[in-house]
Amino acid sequence: MRRRIRSYGEYWPLYLRAHQRPETRALHFIGTAFASLALGATLVSGETRLLMLVLAGLFGPAWYGHLFVERNRPDTFAHPVWALFSDYRMTLAWVSGRLDSELNKAGVPRC
Repeated sequence: MRRRIRSYGEYWPLYLRAHQRPETRALHFIGTAFASLALGATLVSGETRLLMLVLAGLFGPAWYGHLFVERNRPDTFAHPVWALFSDYRMTLAWVSGRLDSELNKAGVPRC
């Protein structure tokens, strides 16, 4: 049985440890970027059918990475808001050059 996570401060290091392999993180970055573009296209065009692309971008690459690269279970449904926020936080940390520091603080070994 998994320990109950009571705060986002507890969740963030666990999230990073579930994304140890660079390939998993890369799949998250690709999916997050694709989903963001699809959401923008949905808002600009008003075509709600494009929301399926948002979901495909958010879940497809991430779940593939967890199941076949990282070989762990995605935490999407246990903490959906924190997971989504963390996808963007990890992406922004990568873009800004702070991801290595965050991974070190979380105890993620170098691959």
